[in-house]
Amino acid sequence: MGYLDYLAVERNVAASTQKQALNALAFLFNHGLKIETGDFSGFRRARKRKNLPVVLRVEEIQMLLSSMAGTERLVADLLYGGGMRLMEAVRLRVQDLDFGADTIFVRNGKGGKDRRTTLPRTAVPALRRHLEFNRHQFEEDLEAGTGSVYLPPNLDRKYGHAAKEWIWQYVFPSKRIQKDPRTGIRRRHHLHESKVQAAVKKAAQMAGIEKRVTPHTLRHSFATHLLEKHYDIRTVQELLGHTSVETTMIYTHVLNRPGLHVHSPLDDIDQDWDREQLNEGTRY
Repeated sequence: MGYLDYLAVERNVAASTQKQALNALAFLFNHGLKIETGDFSGFRRARKRKNLPVVLRVEEIQMLLSSMAGTERLVADLLYGGGMRLMEAVRLRVQDLDFGADTIFVRNGKGGKDRRTTLPRTAVPALRRHLEFNRHQFEEDLEAGTGSVYLPPNLDRKYGHAAKEWIWQYVFPSKRIQKDPRTGIRRRHHLHESKVQAAVKKAAQMAGIEKRVTPHTLRHSFATHLLEKHYDIRTVQELLGHTSVETTMIYTHVLNRPGLHVHSPLDDIDQDWDREQLNEGTRY
């Protein structure tokens, strides 16, 4: 317990980090050392931090997306256009896109939940071209004997040959065919999330956005911009897949952050600053 106290007091880690360390220690004692841990509650708890999410303005989103291209740009369009998590996007299957209903079906999202979210119409033409290319590639893979996609074991047993059907293929497949370490089968996995992370970071730098931008920033921006457009918070909660509306409420705090709609009183004062005087008078 001294180590857990050290994490909270000396290292000032987040509550989630301390919890992860607690679970690791419990696993080590119970399963590794075969020692009964007993009461493990007498340590100093790390405080939960309430950090506001980083949100981009609409014009910043436009600059960011304009600095991206290819598959990573398509993924970013869905992250912002549908409020998806990164792993939800890269794991999409062909059948999860309903172009007629402008809907994306998110399967087995966080907490093992399914949900529907919006498919941005502006992304549809590029998505259709992308899928057309993927289908030709899939057919070539089938002929080469590498067209089988990974399915969870329960689905693989239930649907038999579904792994070789087009509707089960990843929307964003990897460019390379690799051996699946679980089965030894050579196949295409989905696009690796690090590709999108690197592309978003590079695009933010190219666009001159001086904020810490990650793919998840696009999801935060989706939620905030919907609330700015006066969509009902319950609707936003459903689209994001939050279990509790309290989780979605954090975006109302972003909307109400100081300075967003407040006119600074300093701007009401007539000031005639001389640049040379300013430089000479503010030396620290």
